[in-house]
Amino acid sequence: MNMLRKAIGVSAALLAGLLLSGIASAAPVPAGWTCAGSCGTAGADGVVTLPPNGNASYQWISTSGGQDGVGGLPTGLLGSETNGSTLATSIFAASAGTNLDFFFNFVTADGSNTWADYAWAALFNSSGTLESLLFTARTQGSGNIVPGAGMPPVNAVLTPASVTITGGAPIWSALGGSSGSCYAAGCGYTGWVNANYTIATAGNYYLQIGVTNWQDHGWDTGLAMSGVTVDGTPITDVPEPAELGMFGLGLLLIGALAGLRRRVA
Repeated sequence: MNMLRKAIGVSAALLAGLLLSGIASAAPVPAGWTCAGSCGTAGADGVVTLPPNGNASYQWISTSGGQDGVGGLPTGLLGSETNGSTLATSIFAASAGTNLDFFFNFVTADGSNTWADYAWAALFNSSGTLESLLFTARTQGSGNIVPGAGMPPVNAVLTPASVTITGGAPIWSALGGSSGSCYAAGCGYTGWVNANYTIATAGNYYLQIGVTNWQDHGWDTGLAMSGVTVDGTPITDVPEPAELGMFGLGLLLIGALAGLRRRVA
């Protein structure tokens, strides 16, 4: 009997470990998207509400867990970038005059002009050549956060056209250990901002976003993005349904094994 109880306990532990390992390693972003650094998919969380387009989730990137040398402007580094992340959509086809539309929300725990973390979005062609810088957002002790101060001109139509920070220590899981922290004036979040851009030339493209720490590796910053559409056709915001189904099945199996263990005992 003791041998049976031990075998059941080991089986349940192994199953739980395997399932949780599989969930942790499952793609946190839509199939076909590419992440460098720290990226994920989430729902309403802390200061980041669900987006105004009605989607039940959004994608995010963060300097928390980011990589050194990643996340800087594709137009050329400003000089003091440290670590960060990028996320690129899958490649999509566009005809001349195609409308690209999405929402973003910039969140930072790093205030003051000295530690001016920043984020951006840009359109690339399928060969990886930069086509257009769409928006920038940057930490400032006061004044506009979008477009980013001291950064290149942007080409998307932004609504609102300029944004100041909603101040305070932002609570958001994507910030990791910086969630709920604030270095100085300028911490907070922008709220959801709409970006709209007309693609002038027919071709194959992808949208990429990036975020980077500035002069340090702490007091992290992130960017949420949602509702990427190409002439109204969405590039998905949701994780693979099969992953959610596997998670539910795993919980049922763990529960069944736990019940059997109690009956044997």
